[in-house]
Amino acid sequence: MHPVRVSIPSFRSENNSVEKGYTVFKIDVLVNGRQHAVEKRYSEFHALHKMLKKSIKPPEIPSKHVRNWVPKVLEQRRQGLEFYLQTIIMENEVLPKIFLDFLNIRHFPSVPKTESCGSFDTESEESSKLSHQPVMLFLRDPYLLPAAHDAFSNVVIEGVVHGVFCPDPQPR
Repeated sequence: MHPVRVSIPSFRSENNSVEKGYTVFKIDVLVNGRQHAVEKRYSEFHALHKMLKKSIKPPEIPSKHVRNWVPKVLEQRRQGLEFYLQTIIMENEVLPKIFLDFLNIRHFPSVPKTESCGSFDTESEESSKLSHQPVMLFLRDPYLLPAAHDAFSNVVIEGVVHGVFCPDPQPR
């Protein structure tokens, strides 16, 4: 099983007063058990295809010139674009950054089949450093616990807060 899976389950037509109507394709993306969806127009697929040709040999993309408002033709285009994305994933050991950006996938070294900013087995110590933000730990959350003047404390909230914020398993 591949760590990146895509499908295009649906599409919808958009009409507005600024430009003529167009079709938006919903792409479901599953990466390491986490799913999200992105919406793309055919023109964005076409731009991706042109940029991918600079780094890999992508599969054929469905024709650019179709009658957009014929449902049967739109369904064929949906299937063709889904096959296009799936073929890129299947045929490339390392997925290009532009492809990952298109699918809104962040670049983590822990995700196989993706390019990352550093590798754990590189010679350069600088390239393998991960950046972190400082983390602050509160032993008790003042917003969840009842006020000191409350005669009856909430046992459930105190139990959850104690379980989450107190590392020692010994009861107090």
